[in-house]
Amino acid sequence: MAKILVIEDDLTFLDLLRVHLTSAGHEVLTAEDAALGLRAIISDEPDLIILDIFVPYLDGFELLRALRTDPATQRIPVIVLTGHSDDETYARARKLGVADFFTKPVEGSRLIAAIETQLAASKPSPKK
Repeated sequence: MAKILVIEDDLTFLDLLRVHLTSAGHEVLTAEDAALGLRAIISDEPDLIILDIFVPYLDGFELLRALRTDPATQRIPVIVLTGHSDDETYARARKLGVADFFTKPVEGSRLIAAIETQLAASKPSPKK
């Protein structure tokens, strides 16, 4: 079971993600804006983050920049899940090192598959 932080300001969608991820066997933490998300990242050390880019107080791009410059958080995989599908948003997110990028709505099985792929890739290799 992985600890997944979902940063999303649409409360209905946030609840839907929580139910879906919990039913897939994950522990789910939530934050309604990037500032609360940053606090949760520091205090709860999630294994993966699902991030809506356009959230209140501190936008997702600023949060990504902060995560990628801090050695303690730079390896946490971030999957962007946003309603903005324009090329500029996609390019900026990729440049900041997101693991994957989806536009809303996303099929649940595709999101779960991407999460499992990222979690498997981020696990440390066993020492020989």
